[in-house]
Amino acid sequence: QVQFVESGGGLVQPGGSLRLSCAATGIISVYRMGWYRQAPGKQRELVASITRTGIINYTDSVKGRFTISRDNAKNTVYLQMHSLKPEDTAVYYCNGVPPSTAYWGQGTQVTVSS
Repeated sequence: QVQFVESGGGLVQPGGSLRLSCAATGIISVYRMGWYRQAPGKQRELVASITRTGIINYTDSVKGRFTISRDNAKNTVYLQMHSLKPEDTAVYYCNGVPPSTAYWGQGTQVTVSS
C-alpha cells in the first residue's frame, strides 16, 4: 500500500517560486510519478511526470517554469515552480502515472495572487 503526502504549497505573488514535495510511504522507485493539479471548476490535469529512469514530460503551460525531480532513496518527488502565474492556482497532487484512485492524497494548495 502506497500513500502520498504533499507539502510546500502556499500563497505567492505572480512571478514567485515554490517547491512542492511528495513523500511516499511505500516504494516509488518502480513507478512513473506525476504531479497533477486541479483548479476550481476544472478537471484534474497532469502537469509533469518522471519515469524511474528520469525521463521527464511537462504539459505545455508549465514548460520552462516547472521542474520535476525525484529521490528514490527518500521515496520523494519534487516540483520546483518558478515564474508562477495566477492560472497556476490549484490544489497540487502527486500520484503514479497513470494514477491510482486509491492513492490520491490531500494535496497542497498553491495560490498565486497579488
